[in-house]
Amino acid sequence: MSTETEIVAIVTTKKEMLQGGGAPVFIVNENKELQETAMNLEKILDAETHEISPTTLILVAR
Repeated sequence: MSTETEIVAIVTTKKEMLQGGGAPVFIVNENKELQETAMNLEKILDAETHEISPTTLILVAR
């Protein structure tokens, strides 16, 4: 069993904070959309969501 984790997606409302990286980024307009998008991606990607800040969530492969 692998112990490595991988960020598989990022969901944020702060487009201006983006920098280069390898994970797909989903930019949303408000907190409700942030939560809904992360929840849907969590199911689709079989991932766990972690809050980095109130405006940014990451999804990590299980």
